[in-house]
Amino acid sequence: MALSNDEIFEIFSWLPAKTIYKFKSNSKLFSKILEETYFASKQAQNALLKDDTCFFIQPDITIWHNGQIELHPLPEEKLSSGVSNDVLKLLSNSAKILSSSNGLILCHTTNQNQVKLFICNPATKFCLHIPTPENLHETIDANLKVGFECDSDVYLSKEGVWKAKQERFFTGGRDLRFDMPVHHNGAIHFISDCFPYLQKNSPYFRPYIMSYNFEDGKSRMLRVPKEARKGSHDNTCDMRIFKWGKVTNENNQSICLVRLRKRVFTIWVLTKYELCLWRRILKVRVKAMEVVEKDPIIKGFAVLNGDLLVFATEKKVDALLVLK
Repeated sequence: MALSNDEIFEIFSWLPAKTIYKFKSNSKLFSKILEETYFASKQAQNALLKDDTCFFIQPDITIWHNGQIELHPLPEEKLSSGVSNDVLKLLSNSAKILSSSNGLILCHTTNQNQVKLFICNPATKFCLHIPTPENLHETIDANLKVGFECDSDVYLSKEGVWKAKQERFFTGGRDLRFDMPVHHNGAIHFISDCFPYLQKNSPYFRPYIMSYNFEDGKSRMLRVPKEARKGSHDNTCDMRIFKWGKVTNENNQSICLVRLRKRVFTIWVLTKYELCLWRRILKVRVKAMEVVEKDPIIKGFAVLNGDLLVFATEKKVDALLVLK
């Protein structure tokens, strides 16, 4: 049965990049269709509606040092990611992953003599270098400095340039964790650290979340739940924020706060944004999650696909918990 160009277009717009790349290399007809700008936009939109099937793990070290980068599939995922070992080896030796979206990763080279940013499709092995903000040419470690206020540069992909925001981002009295941004309600959100280095009379004594709206340039503080603030200065306390809810249901999307303290995971979901009201949805000890190791040390954790908690121990990625 012959298919029309529109039918081929719709079918291929749901395929992963690796499969599309193979068809493009073997067929002139497919190559012509797949090179259209509208197709690329359609395929990108469809990809955002799918759950992630795998995730990267890299050492928590400075951006100037190399570390082995691993790619792990989520449980029950049978399909190959299409990422070869030589790509992982290349990234491990020369780059650090800053963020990822829709099958693409934003990387920072680990060459200490210069700052270079590039976008990579690890499945097709295609890399695209993007210009470096001018303020980083002379001070290569400027992105590591955090103060009460910070300048913000936004990369405009269509123009291929960085644009400085006139309104500065007020970060509060604590250092923010810029490695885990959450975009929600028209603003980007960062959580602060938990270390006890401020006096009790400081409004920033306890950890908090700070948001920055790129449209109006306004900064806003969001308080974490009162229960989460208790014991937050404990050396074992680690709090992180993630996107909550499926991308296919915008009305149920929000921010979730995950706290790991004394080997206990506690998770809250922000239910009313303007009032900053939270609801606790989970509290569980790591031992109760059937972890194989006797005394597991959690080295990292994240919420994937809006409802899945994944954590790694010193030895391996040990468990995945479906959050209800």
